[in-house]
Amino acid sequence: MTTEEPKNGFKEKARYEFKQLITIFAYLAFFFCTLTTYSMTLLKDYHSVYLNYGDALLKALVFAKVILIGEAFHLGKNQEGRPLLPIAVMKAFLYTLLVAAFHVLEQLVVRLVHGHELIGQFSDAKAVDVLARAFLVFCVFIPFFAFRELGRVLGEDEFYAILFGKRTAQSQ
Repeated sequence: MTTEEPKNGFKEKARYEFKQLITIFAYLAFFFCTLTTYSMTLLKDYHSVYLNYGDALLKALVFAKVILIGEAFHLGKNQEGRPLLPIAVMKAFLYTLLVAAFHVLEQLVVRLVHGHELIGQFSDAKAVDVLARAFLVFCVFIPFFAFRELGRVLGEDEFYAILFGKRTAQSQ
């Protein structure tokens, strides 16, 4: 999961980063598409299915890249060495803040591009929506970082062997 990056060269590093991006994207896409389906079902809003799923997939891709940026800056690295659950919760919290910061930055750029004032109309309803979404992301991140930490502790090969059943004689 999050073992040390390969030191062999640019091609190996790029392959490793791409694998990490796809793994994170797949996890987040599953959750965001599930939430999109749930939301569309509750609202009985099926006229913009492709747009809704496209938004969920784009959000998963952006969040995956933000997570990789956080890992490149060793966000939460000082927590490693503690028990698994506190590490997962702390990293989930830190990365939720990072994703929220990127979201705010994105909204500011969008407002600038469209010629709006930087400080837009913020209502209590929008604040509640932002907090609810942040809490949802936090809840999605807890098992994600628990798995990442477990992979880091066990080693990537052993972790995948346990998950997908390709265990070697050494790992049994």
